Amino acid sequence: MKKKAALGKSFSERVVEIALSIPKGRVTTYGRIARAAGAGPIASQSVTSILSKAWIAGHKDIPFHRIVYADGHIWVSDEYKAKRMKLYKEEKIEVDEKGKIKNFEEKLFEFR
Repeated sequence: MKKKAALGKSFSERVVEIALSIPKGRVTTYGRIARAAGAGPIASQSVTSILSKAWIAGHKDIPFHRIVYADGHIWVSDEYKAKRMKLYKEEKIEVDEKGKIKNFEEKLFEFR
């Protein structure tokens, strides 16, 4: 994300914009989103809340499945597991039996 594009936008707006920019077939972490939005690692704790509020407000295209924990583990609930696993398969993102992205370092998307 270019710094000029971020001028005048709130942290929450930048988080949503950054999340929407994660390419198909790649994953990133909550901390990387927070840093790309101009905050420190502690702000990563607010990313889920910000994105959930954006979803409720109408941003139904947020790729939640592409946002993982710092160690490559995914978050899935029983309610969304089948849908998320289908999305991973469609995007050729493999998940091991412990719920971690295989080849995490290769799939990891870094913001510039």
